[in-house]
Amino acid sequence: KSLCIMAQPIQTNVGKAHAHDNVEYLYMSLKTLYKRHFLPLEEHYSYGDFFSPPLQDNDIEAKPFVLLIGQYSVGKTSFINHLLGDKAEGYPGSNVGPEPTTDRFMAIMHGTEERVLPGNAVAVSPGKPFRGLQSFGNAFLQKFHCAEMNADILQSMTLIDTPGVLSGEKQRIGRNYDMSAVSKWFAERSDLILLLFDAHKLDISDELKTVIETLRGNDDKIRIVLNKADQVTPQQLMRVYGALMWSLGKVFKTPEVTRVYISSFWDKPYQEAGSPNKLLFDKEKHDLFRDLRDIPKNAAVRRVNEMVKRARTAKVHALVCACLRKMMPSMFGKEKKQKELLAALHIIFQAVAQEHNISPGDFPDVDDYRTKLANWCGSGRTLANLPKLNRELIKKLDACLSNEVPNLLAPLAIGSQQGAVEERMVTPGPAQSPAFAFGAPGNEQATAATMEEIMAALNTNDDCEPYSRPGTAAPPPPPGGGGGGGGGGGYGCSRRVRASQSRGAECAAFGVGHSGDVGLEDASGPGGVCA
Repeated sequence: KSLCIMAQPIQTNVGKAHAHDNVEYLYMSLKTLYKRHFLPLEEHYSYGDFFSPPLQDNDIEAKPFVLLIGQYSVGKTSFINHLLGDKAEGYPGSNVGPEPTTDRFMAIMHGTEERVLPGNAVAVSPGKPFRGLQSFGNAFLQKFHCAEMNADILQSMTLIDTPGVLSGEKQRIGRNYDMSAVSKWFAERSDLILLLFDAHKLDISDELKTVIETLRGNDDKIRIVLNKADQVTPQQLMRVYGALMWSLGKVFKTPEVTRVYISSFWDKPYQEAGSPNKLLFDKEKHDLFRDLRDIPKNAAVRRVNEMVKRARTAKVHALVCACLRKMMPSMFGKEKKQKELLAALHIIFQAVAQEHNISPGDFPDVDDYRTKLANWCGSGRTLANLPKLNRELIKKLDACLSNEVPNLLAPLAIGSQQGAVEERMVTPGPAQSPAFAFGAPGNEQATAATMEEIMAALNTNDDCEPYSRPGTAAPPPPPGGGGGGGGGGGYGCSRRVRASQSRGAECAAFGVGHSGDVGLEDASGPGGVCA
């Protein structure tokens, strides 16, 4: 009764070897491009302090991850054992029961013999993609293990079992590591995220809500699994499904409907209460296993997609850092100005988006980014210590995204679908983004920068640093990059933009004189438009 859900083999051995060589070539090329074009920009602007740490070679060439998240006793471990072939003892180190049994993160990987490796040893192992977990410290690594066993499915993917999300505040506080932060780390590196619910456990606790919110940005990977659906009658199942969708709608807050798989995922026959839905359960189980089969086939393209997403975020981070540095005074009033800029971060995002023609969907959440900026400045630094705009690094990144990355898809023989895949990778995000959400009600008196003042700062080139390798001359500035006039390329501004509507709220303009003095002048206009 073993479930073989590996990718369908290619018809001939020659074709199989050719496809394998193409994938290996893509991974090797991705590692080279990342070290040559992406990593210098990330290191220059401290990308790891604001987002995720730099990637290692194992992070790029690792097998696809399948992450399972859910409350306790919803069938996560039983689901994994079902995929592994329903062995009586389960995977090494697994426990199944109605109580919270899985008390640690478990990475189930392929191995020649069954064994369980401790977290500290796994995190420093050169052959495993878990080096980034060292940033969570020894408290988490004691709750992380790697189970190795010989199973067909593990030859093409790695399964991640998680501890059951608790509902009580007292139990949640008892964790000595950040459950949501660890879940986010795994989610960013996963190819599929399965969010499991029990037909008798539809409530979403505070901790589960926090974990789900950390999954934002990975919506295309999330699948909902309503497990143990055979324990209710068809009429009850209809009401359970409606209640689940209602609960999820309050957490995901998206107009799109998340795919839900309804069945009972283990080796036991369906119970009598759900037997009328046997045909439905079998079809749902088949659809989910089909998604799992497609993971290895699409892993290479997804690696490219994730790399492009990371590069776009790094570019936005660099431009925002350069803008914030330009808005800071040179001598006096830095602390006051810094508070004003952090309060007006959403307008900074708007200015950078319009100046550099960047989609709003590429910007991070404004509240999270504000918190990270404040933490970065908390160690004796100010926004004035942010790096200057380095045009050469950004130009190299843009050239890589426009030319070299699309060329990597050609060896995969996706033919006429290449344009469609590239469009999915680099198409700008939605028009609206949480990054542009205004502050919460009650903050109307918070000082906000106007677009005109920010654009005036972006018009100048006096705060851009040249980039050149040691022993070489700095490249000349790109045409059209200086001053406020002239048209054409570069990253200077050659146009003025109108201020956006600010929901009728009055705004105040920042004034930075040549001497660095900070002043405020009223700039309220009709209808609340920042003039």
